[in-house]
Amino acid sequence: MLKIYNTLTRKKETFTPRIAGKVGMYVCGMTVYDYCHVGHARVMVVFDTVARYFRQQGYELTYVRNITDIDDKIIYRANENGEEFNALTERFIDAMHEDERALNVLPVDIEPKATTHIAEIIAIIEKLIANGFAYVGKNGDVFYAVTKFENYGQLSGKKLDELQAGERVDVDEAKNNPLDFVLWKMAKENEPFWESPWGNGRPGWHIECSAMSTCCLGNHFDIHGGGMDLQFPHHENEIAQSEGATGEKFVNLWMHNGFVRINEEKMSKSLGNFFTVREVLKQYRPEIIRFFILSSHYRSPLNYSDEQLNEAHAALTRLYTALRGVEIVDSDIDTDYKTRFEDAMNDDFNTPVALAVLFDCARELNKVKDSDATQAAVLAKTLTALASILGLLQDDSENFLKGGEISNNGLSNEEVEQQIQARLDAKAAKNWAEADRIRENLKQQGVILEDMPGNKTSWRREG
Repeated sequence: MLKIYNTLTRKKETFTPRIAGKVGMYVCGMTVYDYCHVGHARVMVVFDTVARYFRQQGYELTYVRNITDIDDKIIYRANENGEEFNALTERFIDAMHEDERALNVLPVDIEPKATTHIAEIIAIIEKLIANGFAYVGKNGDVFYAVTKFENYGQLSGKKLDELQAGERVDVDEAKNNPLDFVLWKMAKENEPFWESPWGNGRPGWHIECSAMSTCCLGNHFDIHGGGMDLQFPHHENEIAQSEGATGEKFVNLWMHNGFVRINEEKMSKSLGNFFTVREVLKQYRPEIIRFFILSSHYRSPLNYSDEQLNEAHAALTRLYTALRGVEIVDSDIDTDYKTRFEDAMNDDFNTPVALAVLFDCARELNKVKDSDATQAAVLAKTLTALASILGLLQDDSENFLKGGEISNNGLSNEEVEQQIQARLDAKAAKNWAEADRIRENLKQQGVILEDMPGNKTSWRREG
């Protein structure tokens, strides 16, 4: 029985889809004005893993992740660059897809853009005005009247009176209430705009997701996900908008992944501790980053540091070393490991425990691979099959172990092989000092040699 922590109810719940065998999941995606950072990578990998597991369990999943391709930051950056806003967004959408492919994140089923759903956004705003939840402000913008929605604050646990008490006195006089938020902004000079019943303008950020999610999945669907920072006010506002417009329950289950921390501090541009996926990929192979993300439970804080990534590399190396020299054939997988793995994933997608199961399997594989080829083949198949649900261990073991971290100045594989042959020649000539010198020289360059029976030597790169 799959249990998922529901932010709305603050407890784990047995997952029951609205329609048997089918799942509708919407995840808030990227605002495309810059390259994706490590926090985006966590959202990508976490919900890709959730999607993989649903499908592995036999569900027919519709996974929707939107693209915000119009907002203040996009307009500012485009004006700063002296380019059209849509040229900017298309460039960063392409870059986002490149980062996804690198991290072995599978394409989502539907990837709506805000700018292609303007008609649906306007229709929802019209419904909200008709239902008494929205109004045209003194400046021409359209606002949502927060106090009109009885359950406002249910997701975040915030109370209206407490929120109002915390508001500053010098508030926007265009609003009826300081807490009201914008649904439609009147056009300003040098800004893109669309026609609407309230004049030329563009949508507010919150309304975009209400329109895109309900357009793709219907008024009521199973799961809505995103980063923990979106819980309030973005997701709170989505509930108010969607339920105010449709009169139906919006989402059954809310999932939020935890923050990324850099050396124990919350990642933020203001602190200067901000890393893009591309910067990290210059130092570490993509699978190492994916493993690192999955090594923490998705709701826990994720601490990014070189030490943590080096540990992820070492851990992946142990798994690939277990697979080294074992032919992976099409066979049944070990039911005990499969059951333990699924028990971990069924407990709110507990990937750290699922990874521990993979290491137990690898340890047993190491014990039997030189003595029981049949059992080794079953364990190798089990290890790779279960790891594939996490998007891991899909590389050839030799390729991974000899590839190491991405480097522009390390020895090539051919140069390593030449050095190994020179060492074998030195040993044959009983020149032990030269053989030791070559081994030590390779070690200093991150290449570890392992002597094997039959005068053979295998090697791997060290993190």
